[in-house]
Amino acid sequence: MLDYGLDLSDVERDRALPDLVAEGDELDALVSAQADWSKDTPATGWTIAHQIAHLAAADANVLIAIRTPEAFDAVLKRAEAAGSRYADLDAAAGAAKPRSVLLEEWRAGRTEVAAALRDVPLDQGFPWYGSQLTAALMVPLRLMETWAHGQDVFDALGVAHRPTGRLRHVAALGVVGRGLSFYAAQLPTPAEPFRVELTGPDGRTWCWGPEDARQRVQGSALDFCLRVTQRRPLAETDLTAVGADAQRWLEIARVFL
Repeated sequence: MLDYGLDLSDVERDRALPDLVAEGDELDALVSAQADWSKDTPATGWTIAHQIAHLAAADANVLIAIRTPEAFDAVLKRAEAAGSRYADLDAAAGAAKPRSVLLEEWRAGRTEVAAALRDVPLDQGFPWYGSQLTAALMVPLRLMETWAHGQDVFDALGVAHRPTGRLRHVAALGVVGRGLSFYAAQLPTPAEPFRVELTGPDGRTWCWGPEDARQRVQGSALDFCLRVTQRRPLAETDLTAVGADAQRWLEIARVFL
């Protein structure tokens, strides 16, 4: 497999990579101003420190995958051994570090990941969980994860998370990864095309799919991104669906396995 079989022809690295950096910088500004990272976030058992530790650990794994792909087998074996506790254990290990150490590790890792994803050829595959990935997918994936875990931190602190045009990358992943939602729910992927129309933060409409598709999803880009990253239940969004398959998609939506 390569890039999970997703159509990433619309990904522009020159645009997505600066957006990834900006997303990390925005979260950095928020958490670096907080002296206490022990505050609980919406993720059960995860504090602000756990959220940052998770991002830092993922960045470290990206660097292993790109720089020393032969060593990524060890990462996969650790994940297999830990099972469903893998992310929790990694986050807990990082969260146990002093705040200043964890912050610097995360900052250094973000910088190195951005440089590595800028330099690797777009068509060069490297190992990841369950697939071979390229920078075309990894750049928006890192942005999506940074934004989603950042949302948890914003929610924990009661601070409004201002939507930006960077959400287009997250929304695009949610659209092209529709099949992941049905796969994860152990349901057959609908063959019928879907039309997705989302209102971006600037009021413009972002569209995917044929205009005459019978299965349709509409709403704000922010709510769509909150839904596909499973940060909000469907009932708390403004999303609407036309067609049984479109409705089912919104009910099971996710952008990661």
